[in-house]
Amino acid sequence: MVKLICTLVDHKDDVNCCAFSSSFLATCSLDKTVRLYSLSNFEELPYSPLEGHTYAVHCCCFSPLGHVLASCSTDGNTVLWNTHNGLKLAVLEHPCRNPVRICRFSPDSTFLVSGAADGSVNLWKVQSLKVYRSGSVKDGSLVACAFSPNGSFFVTGSSCGDLTLWDNKMRCLYNEKAHDLGVTCCDFSSQPLSGNKEDVQYYQMASSGQDSMIKIWLMSFTEHTGLELKCKCTLNGHTAPVLACAFSCDGKTLVSGSVDKTVVIFETNTGNILHTLTQHTRYVTTCAFAPDMPLFATGSMDKCVKIWQFEPKQLFTGSALIEEPKIAVDNWSEEDVSAWLCKHGLDDLVEIFKKNNIDGKELLSLTKESLTDDLKIDSLGLRSKVLRNIEKLRNELGSTCLGIPDEFLCPITRELMKEPVIAAEMFSILLSDGYSYEKEAMESWIVKQRHSSPMTNLHLQSLVLTPNRTLKMAIDRWLENHPKYNEIHPKE
Repeated sequence: MVKLICTLVDHKDDVNCCAFSSSFLATCSLDKTVRLYSLSNFEELPYSPLEGHTYAVHCCCFSPLGHVLASCSTDGNTVLWNTHNGLKLAVLEHPCRNPVRICRFSPDSTFLVSGAADGSVNLWKVQSLKVYRSGSVKDGSLVACAFSPNGSFFVTGSSCGDLTLWDNKMRCLYNEKAHDLGVTCCDFSSQPLSGNKEDVQYYQMASSGQDSMIKIWLMSFTEHTGLELKCKCTLNGHTAPVLACAFSCDGKTLVSGSVDKTVVIFETNTGNILHTLTQHTRYVTTCAFAPDMPLFATGSMDKCVKIWQFEPKQLFTGSALIEEPKIAVDNWSEEDVSAWLCKHGLDDLVEIFKKNNIDGKELLSLTKESLTDDLKIDSLGLRSKVLRNIEKLRNELGSTCLGIPDEFLCPITRELMKEPVIAAEMFSILLSDGYSYEKEAMESWIVKQRHSSPMTNLHLQSLVLTPNRTLKMAIDRWLENHPKYNEIHPKE
């Protein structure tokens, strides 16, 4: 089941795009503004709306780490914003000042692609803020774009109906007439598909069009044979042009929005319609899934953004039916832990956890050593997967139940800092960004030759780290008043 949990009504004109990071929801509109909301309560942030465009804003997207937001407009500009304070970091001007309709970051934040109304495609180097490569399509405007999960190529869609595949040197790899009357949107599933050959990479992509259709494409890529694109199936669930489509994080679900005012949710593998939502009163122009959360957003010409939640599914383990946990983690029963394991594909561990009477509190206290020595889990892969998901639970519990101030969390790890540091004279654009980082995380960032800011990807002027003693004292005081934090975050 899907339920509507929130409706945002702050925009004064059509909503053109919405996008999620792990912390924020961004929306943009014909009203020339970009708005930012917190995912914890969907309240608009104090520094929102972001104002700087002089005409309609067509698209917005987050960098992979969520620290930078890009927005593009009819004014010919793509603006980069700092998501933690709303400051404008840079303005990328289209070389010919043409309206920019679409923008997307590459998965590693190295590039930003922008597509314009004249059919031009510009590949910007994020660190230098300069155009790295340019290209163009033969006919029509660029209205859609998406990067492959590995970042080695990207696809653009045009108003003439073509899908064009490019590598990161702007070489055209493939072109296909995909939709009559024009492409409107395209999206890659972030989950690569498994194949029979080890040297072949398989990807799944969706495109929507003015022909009222959604197409699921299967892409295969090898170094030797190049890229192949095949239409896997066509989804027919709308009665009018489909303006938006987006994959869920696991690739199993696809959501779409249409001129027929409906939102349709498909099961990707079968093409079956799971839900049809009719709460919007005008054309549905955009849709997006939240990462690692059962949420998605839709935007419309009715000036509203609606937030939807997938209600917990029932999970099976053997022949027993188990409800997914709905209460605080530290109050979970052993059955709740079993359901959690099933949800994350750890069914093989259910009996081990039951035999050792692992409830919610025990789950949160597990360490690498206890998984190995006490539970006798020999598989390194299984241990790592359990620990990753336990850490997510700890962070969720710490952030929601304990109310950890956001400034106490390292922007890199999103964990409570133990040794906060600042980098003096950090950026070439901003002399100081006001952020602190966990010392170990920042040192690791620099060691990996990332001489760029974790927050903006801009060049680091200095690599000298200085302890933030004031922040350290504030965190220590907070820990003294919240002893429960140490209970759910045991020291290994």
